[in-house]
Amino acid sequence: MSELIDGCFYVEEKKWGTWVSFDKDGKSIVTSLNEEDCVRATRFILKGRQEGFEETKTYDSNVGGKL
Repeated sequence: MSELIDGCFYVEEKKWGTWVSFDKDGKSIVTSLNEEDCVRATRFILKGRQEGFEETKTYDSNVGGKL
């Protein structure tokens, strides 16, 4: 495996061109199309797991008038 990022996870390029991040125990976290997005998404997921994710917000909209 490659170098440990932020002391928490690794990223690895797969033979089909995607990037996958793994925790220290080897469990996969995120799959992405490029290395930069994989690192960014993994940091987001790990931060959310540690601090908790925001509550989800839903929006309802109506279109007025005739379509």
